Amino acid sequence: MSAAATANFTGIDFSATGKQLGYGHVVHSDNVHDGSVIPVPLARISSGPGPVALIVAGTHGDEYEGQILAHELIRELEPGQLQGTVLVVPAANSPAVRAGTRVSPIDAGNLNRSYPGDASGNPTDQVAALIRDHLLPQADFVIDLHSGGSNATYLPSTFIYRGPDEQSWQRKLKAVRALGLPYAMVVPELLEPGSLSSAGDRAGVLTISTELCGAGTVDRQALETMRRGMPRLLAGLGILAAAPEAAAQEAAGAPEDPQWLELLPESSVTSTVGGLFEPLVDLGQRVLAGQEVARVHFIDELDRPPRTFTARTDGMVAILRRPTLVRPGTHLVQIAPELDIQNT
Repeated sequence: MSAAATANFTGIDFSATGKQLGYGHVVHSDNVHDGSVIPVPLARISSGPGPVALIVAGTHGDEYEGQILAHELIRELEPGQLQGTVLVVPAANSPAVRAGTRVSPIDAGNLNRSYPGDASGNPTDQVAALIRDHLLPQADFVIDLHSGGSNATYLPSTFIYRGPDEQSWQRKLKAVRALGLPYAMVVPELLEPGSLSSAGDRAGVLTISTELCGAGTVDRQALETMRRGMPRLLAGLGILAAAPEAAAQEAAGAPEDPQWLELLPESSVTSTVGGLFEPLVDLGQRVLAGQEVARVHFIDELDRPPRTFTARTDGMVAILRRPTLVRPGTHLVQIAPELDIQNT
């Protein structure tokens, strides 16, 4: 990496081996941050030449399973275990992480809608540019660790964009299977143009994401599954030398194939009114098109019956709104049809 690029970071020498802990620079002038930088924490653990994995968490500040996993990896991974390099960004949108909010409290920026970013833009755009311009070009693999945040609960799933070509798609399927989460959600190619997944696809870097439950808290089972799956995934990528526990897992056989689901425009069940959301289905439940899945109760109209909403497609309840108070336009439930990728 060039000296100019390295100047965007403190505590990190991208040409060195070993474990380094530092941060990237975001510069912003307001009443709080004038004369300082907003640090983007970064760990680099390297044994030297070899494949590079970029692990990003805290893109949204209220999504916690990935943040915890990232911090554990920073503490536990050692250069001697690797055959390459692991870059870990545990709090990508650090102002949002510190505030416990989805978007930055400084500029209301949603980092997962900000790529490719702008190195001279607002703080969130600067973070996107820092990752895209300086970290993504080094990477052979990217995993962007998300959860549902405070507003939703997801089935614990890997989340992948289709494409961008057949070879990339097959590599994504292999990574999903290695990670071993019980569900895999497939969405259209370049679904969100400003996301890290789209940035990775455009750069030709193998990129997958996760949705690890959510609800603004930590799901213990999802976290334990990821603790088992990440070493297996990194070993499969040729980055992590096989540990005894990984060898034992390999002897026991590959993890079960996930339940494959597809999010479509018809997946969303969207409220047309404001009020109190009552779910009529559970996460993971199979439903049919036309089945009642949600009610919204009116707060002030005491004699008015609740508005009932029905599924628009057959499938599985993949995402449930968490806060009970909703407004017109709120997605209450997401119904994901099941996919057959057994022979893909």
